[in-house]
Amino acid sequence: MAEPLDKTEPAYEVSDEYRPEPDPIPEPPAWQDGSFRIGIHTSIAGDIAGALDIASKLGANALQIFSASPRMWPRGGTRIADADAARFRARRAELGLGPLVIHDNYLINLASPDRVMRARSIQAFHDELVRAVSLGADFLVAHPGCCMGSETPQAISEIAQGMRQAARGMKLGDLGILIENTSGMGSAVGARFEEIEAILDETRDLPMGVCLDTAHMFEAGYDITTAQGLGRTLETLERTVGLDRVSVLHVNDSKTPLGSRVDRHEHIGRGTIGLEAFGRILNHPRLGPGLQGLAGRAFILETPIDLPGDDRRNVRALWELVGVNPKQAPKAVDGFSMVRRKKSRLVVQRARSAQRKKGKKRGNR
Repeated sequence: MAEPLDKTEPAYEVSDEYRPEPDPIPEPPAWQDGSFRIGIHTSIAGDIAGALDIASKLGANALQIFSASPRMWPRGGTRIADADAARFRARRAELGLGPLVIHDNYLINLASPDRVMRARSIQAFHDELVRAVSLGADFLVAHPGCCMGSETPQAISEIAQGMRQAARGMKLGDLGILIENTSGMGSAVGARFEEIEAILDETRDLPMGVCLDTAHMFEAGYDITTAQGLGRTLETLERTVGLDRVSVLHVNDSKTPLGSRVDRHEHIGRGTIGLEAFGRILNHPRLGPGLQGLAGRAFILETPIDLPGDDRRNVRALWELVGVNPKQAPKAVDGFSMVRRKKSRLVVQRARSAQRKKGKKRGNR
């Protein structure tokens, strides 16, 4: 006869099963430390990892690059070799640069009504995402596109659908996709914040945000040159896309006037926006890294380099505008520039030749 069960033995509980410790909440990237992040678009010519050293030598602690030629359709996706990508990521960690922003190919037009162009653009944008993830980029900046005769609402839907299609099946990790506002040149979509808001509304399944270009804002008709105008612009931004979604600012002065809808960048303080206005923009409590701002928001220069040292001088101008002591700002290498002196002479000669031609035309009137 079997012995009776011990009625004092506790009942089996599922909760007694072993469960591994939950994964720890990941630490935010080092560049989200609440400090100013000032960068510049650097060249990938020769060696893509060299772009990191260029940014460091110019006194920047953030940067933007192209991951491939921006004015050519990539062949076979132009993927980055694993060894090169690993070397890039390691060098970036050594230099402590961040965020890393990648700008997409200028030829991509997800709003194109031409089916062949649109299919090519979707594939090229997919390739941009692949390269950005490979390099460990934080953001991929994308121009919305040009509607080229189609209605804007239709173009917006095409852009959103194209982005979702390009990202389908991908693991984007920590990569964010940023829509850049435009000057409204030609049939470009995205000159109004409401248009960017509409794109974001249709891509809620993607890690989307905004890259705000100061020159494009001004050229599109947003007067950011006065305290009142900047305040009204930021109110409109908050009401539409939301300031917390603006992760990157392209800090560019403009060669053209307010509302010109013509995209022409100028050196900081030498254009129609002006140095005083940039001081307000960089130090505005809703834009800077303070309590009301966004930790790690980057201010990236896309200013021209007409003469050797223009790049270094523009970076230094931003550090001065935010009030960082030169001894505390990242140290630039004296005399370093992305433009060689020989090349700059050619630029100057062409500029002088153009001025002479203009003078002759005026004299003939």
